[in-house]
Amino acid sequence: MGCCSARCMLILLCCVQLITALERQVFDFLGYQWAPIMINFFHIIMVILGLFGVIQYRTRYVVMYLLWTMLWVGWNVFVSCLYLDLGGLSKDSDILTLGVSSHRSWWRDNGPGCESESLPSAGWQNQQNPELSTVLSCWLEYQYIEILHCIVQLLVSLPGFVYACYIVSTSSDEEDSFNFFGEFHHPSKPSQLFF
Repeated sequence: MGCCSARCMLILLCCVQLITALERQVFDFLGYQWAPIMINFFHIIMVILGLFGVIQYRTRYVVMYLLWTMLWVGWNVFVSCLYLDLGGLSKDSDILTLGVSSHRSWWRDNGPGCESESLPSAGWQNQQNPELSTVLSCWLEYQYIEILHCIVQLLVSLPGFVYACYIVSTSSDEEDSFNFFGEFHHPSKPSQLFF
């Protein structure tokens, strides 16, 4: 296996996907966005299984990674459309929180350069909702930060999809299989059954 082979590139892309998905997972947890938390969790599992398939030369796992990558690209396009208010979607809807909480993106109040109007410390304990602080201005609006997360995921996923397609197309059609007599047989060797 060469240093810049398709397998090495897919391993690298899977590792970058894991790092970026974990970072995204942390900020979705901070914002209590339950739909992205669940989908990011499945994404992390599928990327780990795809990574295992690439390292262990298991084509079925790579195919599973391919199928998941198509869903992942669709999810990121959906989230981008949601934050851009395209296609009848609204960033103010409860789709990402699954209607469970009134929280929004963590970046809404904590984005880069955000200045917020805080509540007085003495009156804060008497308030029912601690989200009564308002954000006056931000250097970069929260929806654009979320869209940048989606773009990063797409920029890593699409080359991963291409490399995975190449690996599946160049791998052998039949993998080594295991029979119940405790030995491996290869497709090129005739199988002998003793009954």
